[in-house]
Amino acid sequence: MGATSTTFSRSALHLDAAREVERIAEAIRATVFGTMKRKGAVLGVSGGIDSSVCAALCARALGPERVTGLLMPEADSAPETTDFGALAARSLGIRTVFEDITPILEAAGCYMRRDAAIREVVPDYTPACKSKIVLPNMLDGDSYRLFSVVVQYPDGTHARARLTSDAYLGILAATNFKQRVRKMMEYHYADRLQAAVVGTPNRLEYDQGFFVKLGDGAADLKPIAHLYKTQIYQLAEYLGVPDAIRQRPPTTDTYSLSQSQEEFYFSVPFDTLDLCLFGLNHAVAASEVAPTVALTTEQVERIYRDIAAKRKVAEYLHSPPMLVEEMRTRGNVEHAGA
Repeated sequence: MGATSTTFSRSALHLDAAREVERIAEAIRATVFGTMKRKGAVLGVSGGIDSSVCAALCARALGPERVTGLLMPEADSAPETTDFGALAARSLGIRTVFEDITPILEAAGCYMRRDAAIREVVPDYTPACKSKIVLPNMLDGDSYRLFSVVVQYPDGTHARARLTSDAYLGILAATNFKQRVRKMMEYHYADRLQAAVVGTPNRLEYDQGFFVKLGDGAADLKPIAHLYKTQIYQLAEYLGVPDAIRQRPPTTDTYSLSQSQEEFYFSVPFDTLDLCLFGLNHAVAASEVAPTVALTTEQVERIYRDIAAKRKVAEYLHSPPMLVEEMRTRGNVEHAGA
């Protein structure tokens, strides 16, 4: 998948889907059955492209009877989320388990804490309102970008307010309950079934820190984390993921108002960001990438800087627990005094 300053094009992200599927499937088999000594795989199935492809890869690698997909909606989930997840599971013949996590989130104060944080900037916000948080488009300027909250009142009118640091962190901390509860549920079933938990991040999400630490960032294996989002769609087509899922725009499915991943975190379309990330990873000058993504050199440079900034944030998300002293283990148990 190489690229040079004279040949850079969208074809840089093309892969041999059949070969890649078999390579990943073999790695899943070796990891689950060999390294981990587990009997199968468990993963959350949201009906998005990433979880659908991961489920298909696990079914191919381990057999569909050894794969369990969890459908875990909550009060803010889009109505079609469960339907798309069930469609993906049916197309593969894997077992599904339905777990509405709303009661757990209510008991933890997820919605209450989020609403209180929103009221710091929108005082008349009530639980009857809907909301989402958004970032300005990165391509519109090089000024410092701050999150805003968009509120929809019961009568259909909207309000928008810039978030203070405290309000933003309060909303983020509250909504992160959702990903952590889902992961808790995945490990519950993994423990019951002696299965491995499969994480579903693609390369953009893994590289740029688009995940919750010890939430959707936790897993026993992450089979597509090396693949760009564009390449996930190539695998989806080869694996026969239903058209309805392949044509569905990527969403966060975290906030009560419909929200794309672009407006929440990435700020540019994933196919554009894929190529910019590839270009940066392969030391391709912004001026060479720009014509391919129909942007100016300045805009690509702006994306390069944003990628680098997000990587710094992701360092904490990827970091394991800190130890004051390195722990060494030995293969054989030694008796005292031996």
